[in-house]
Order: sequence, then structure tokens, then C-alpha cells
Amino acid sequence: MSLQPDWTIADVERLIERGEPDDLLNIAIAVSLNPPDCSWATTVCTRLASHADPNVRGNAILGFGHLARLCGALDEARVRPLIESALRDEDDYVRGQADAAASDVTFFLGWTIAGF
Repeated sequence: MSLQPDWTIADVERLIERGEPDDLLNIAIAVSLNPPDCSWATTVCTRLASHADPNVRGNAILGFGHLARLCGALDEARVRPLIESALRDEDDYVRGQADAAASDVTFFLGWTIAGF
């Protein structure tokens, strides 16, 4: 699915509820690169960060890095454990995206990430 510039929050929520990995693949990237609301975008990424599909999961983790850069703040108690867990994920893609996200939150937010 390509990124849609006319997506609404309701559209994204419907796709998440539907749960199809092909639909979910780009959602975290779309909402984190152009967040209509940083808190909501963080919630979307948080929901998708534990998805069974590693590509969906990895993109959700990467979304935290984008949000760190664009929003300048994230809920550290909620997000940091997800990034740290993703650094130990069984999937190479997820670990790579977690590495990028850890770099971003370290640089933009000054966080210390265990395992990074």
C-alpha cells in the first residue's frame, strides 16, 4: 500500500483494526513522518511495535526515531523499553530499525538506550 496524503486518523484506525499486514506495513512510517498529532502517532507506533509481522514491527520501531526528530519529545517510559526490546528481536530487520531508532532518540532526545 502506498502512503496516502489524504489519510485521516479514522482511516488509519480502520486499517489497524482490520489488521492486514500489507495494510499495516507503511502506516507507522506515514504517521511518524507527518504526524497529525504526536501523541496519537506515538500510540499508533506503540500498537504496531508488537505486531507478529517483523516488517510491520520494524517500521513501527523506526517510527519512534522519526517522531523523536519531528516532535522533539516522546514518552520515555513507554517507548524506550520497546526500542530496547527490538534491539534484541529475533528478526534482523527489526533489530536494524531499532538501531536506527535508538540512534535518533539518543541524538534528538538525549536518551540512554540499553544495548545500543
